[in-house]
Formats: sequence, C-alpha cells, structure tokens
Amino acid sequence: METPAQVAAERIVEQLRGAGYEAYFAGGCVRDLLVGVIPKDFDVATSAHPDAVLALFPKTFAVGAHFGVVLVCQDIDSQEIVTEVATFRSDGVYLDGRHPAEVRFSTSAREDVLRRDFTINGMMLDPVLQRKTCNLTSALLDYVGGQNDLRDGIVRAIGEPRRRFEEDKLRMMRAVRFAARFEYVIEPVTEHAIRELAPGISQVSRERVRDELTRMLTEGHARRAFELLDSTGLLCQALPEIDRLHGIEQPPEFHPEGDVWVHTMMLLDRLPPDSPPTLAWGALLHDVGKPATFSHNPPDRIRFNGHVEVGVRIAHDVLRRLRFSNEDCTQILSLVENHMRFGDVEKMKESTLKRFFRLSRFEEHLEMHRLDCLSSHGDLHLYEFAKRRREELSDEEVRPALLVTGRDLIAAGYTPGPQFKEMLALAEDAQLEGRVHTSEEAIALLQKQFPAA
Repeated sequence: METPAQVAAERIVEQLRGAGYEAYFAGGCVRDLLVGVIPKDFDVATSAHPDAVLALFPKTFAVGAHFGVVLVCQDIDSQEIVTEVATFRSDGVYLDGRHPAEVRFSTSAREDVLRRDFTINGMMLDPVLQRKTCNLTSALLDYVGGQNDLRDGIVRAIGEPRRRFEEDKLRMMRAVRFAARFEYVIEPVTEHAIRELAPGISQVSRERVRDELTRMLTEGHARRAFELLDSTGLLCQALPEIDRLHGIEQPPEFHPEGDVWVHTMMLLDRLPPDSPPTLAWGALLHDVGKPATFSHNPPDRIRFNGHVEVGVRIAHDVLRRLRFSNEDCTQILSLVENHMRFGDVEKMKESTLKRFFRLSRFEEHLEMHRLDCLSSHGDLHLYEFAKRRREELSDEEVRPALLVTGRDLIAAGYTPGPQFKEMLALAEDAQLEGRVHTSEEAIALLQKQFPAA
C-alpha cells in the first residue's frame, strides 16, 4: 500500500521524466524501502536545474536553490504533501564544516551520489522501472555498494571518511545514530576517522547537535547510541556532563546495577521508541548532579546530598547551551527536580499528593520513576501506589475550583498583605483534604487561625 508521500514523489518523478529529465528516489527513503520500513518522507534527485523544477510544478518553494533544493507541494488524498526535489550536483570546498562554498549542478546521478554521506544512504531507485518489473532491487542505482553494506549491517562513509566528515561534521553523529537505529556496526576506517575528528563537532550549530541527540534518544536504541557516542569520543565533546557519570559509584543497597553511567544507560535502554523528547532528555539528565555531590565517609554509605538541586542547575546549563525552547526546558527541568519526590509519595498529605499530581504532564514523571526503579532496585510499589491514586482521582478533585479567593478575604474584613498567601494555601489544603466543602466553611476555618484585626 503506497503512502500519500510515495504517491506524490512518484508523480514528481513521472512529470520530470515526461519533460526529458532523469529523476529518481534518493537517500534514506530508498534505504528504508530495502529494509521493509515505510519511509516517512521521499526525496527526489533529478538532472533538472532548479529553475526547470520551479517552472514545471505549479506550487513550489525554492528553500535551497543555491544548493539545488526545491520543495514541491501537491494535494494527495486531501493532504498537502511536500516533497524535496534536489538537482544532481557536486560540491566544492567546505569551509564551515557544514556547507560547501560552492556547488556545481550536474547531469550525472553517479556524481551526485559520490558527494553523499554513507553508502546505505547513497542509493537511488527508479520507481517507474520498479513498477514495470515489480522488482525493487532491479530498479536500484547503486554506485557505492550500499546494498551490500545494508545486507551486512555496516555504516560506511562514501569515499574517504575524513573528507566526508570534514565536509559536514554532523555526519559523525549521524553515523552513530544510523548504527544504533539499525543495530549496525560502523566500518573500522569510518569509525577511526570519527575518533580523530570528534573535537570538530564543536563547529556544528548547537541546534543541529540537539536535534541529532534527540533523534538518538527517541528512535528506540538510545543506550546503543550513547555507548557509541562514548566509544567514538563524541560524547565528551558534545555532552561532557554525561561523560562525567562514568565511574561514579552508588550505594549498592539502592543501586545494585552499578555506577551512575551504568544506571543511566540501563534507563535509556528501557525508553520506548517514540518516547516524548522531554521524557527522554529528563531520563538522560536526571542524575547529572551526582558527580558533583558524591561523598563517601565510611562506615556511612555513599551519599549525593543536594544532587537534585545541583542537577537542575547543570541540566539548565546543558539545555540552554543546546538552545531548547523555554517550554521544553521547563518540562525537562521539572522531571529532574521532582524525580526523587516519589520516595515520599505514601507519606504525603492528601493536599500535597494532589499538588504533586498537578505537575505538568504528570504521566511523564510517573513513567520516568518507573524506568528509574526498573534500572536500579526494581521495586515498583511506590510507582504502583502513585499510579493507582492518580487514577482514582478525577481532574476536578486534583484541581478543584477554589473555595476562597483574595476577594473573599477582603470581603471578610481582611486587609491585603503577605499573609494572604499563607491563608489561601491553608484554605486550599483544607479543601483538598476534604476538611471544608463550602466557602463559608473555609472562611470560618481561616477566621479561627487568623483572627481579623
């Protein structure tokens, strides 16, 4: 069953062919089709100059015309499908570790392939021939041995690895991500080049690094990805705060699994594919404050006093450095800040418990606690308690309409001042705990505690 994205790309190829140009599916969509995965997006590579592409299709956007990239918009099954169409090209010298200083448009598919990143992403597919022959592999254009590497589970740079990575430093992280995602190995010469050039990742924009790390965390193989980042030397360059988790021992009675690095990797290993990015980053950063707060004074056990507060500050620095949005920062930092509170969940007053449940996206807090437990002592009784209590309470019970407001206090004869905050909190606590049920009862309670002057 063809997806709307594939239908749109096939129509573009057919129209370009009809106008006398070469056109093929290219890149990751070909790789995914070969391994039996439905591609999310389809890219088209063509011998047509960008001006010809712009003229041939009614709705286009020249987002990267200098690099030969045009977006073609089509209506497929009442959906607007956007397909990236790129002109065959060869690249000049890369001066900034990301973009070539110049590009030369080409009419050769082979020349276009040779400037791409990895062999498994360097194949092209003729969808017209595939449809005629009903044979995927017979319709392939494979100039770099991508099909063999795909079969053998190898991530290999096209051509000379150092040159590929010097052109675009982010390709080093992409190599790690592909190896983790597909459970492949990085070809030795390619891996050696990554180790040599790892410090150059600092030249890549922080946003691109952030996005690549987020993909690693959410594609279902986060542990493998971070272990590869570690072994290639990229981790200490991109996330030194996580690299410092190595060798930080933990009290075995609570963490029989090992040090903080091992614990964090076990937690990442349990992250389901397509986890919310905020949950994934919260899981990665939840214990980032432990190296700075480690203390051990025998016979006392190992302690990390204040690691949550320190961890929030460190996590904040990481997130700002990687230019996360304010909304994402707030949620990730909340996950770090509150992950130890589950230890007291059975002892909380009803009002405190309900306020705890008010945390934004509480389901992420709950899931992170579950993963944290499973990656250490394995005891889920606090998780089960919190989950059950939250399910028992309606949203209205957790966040009811307030019985008393500041206006009510003024109407009752109180003068606005600092004590209002304390009074309103007391009234809300009593409401959440079921000790008062009406505004009159709440005001009467406050009048006992705070006699009017």
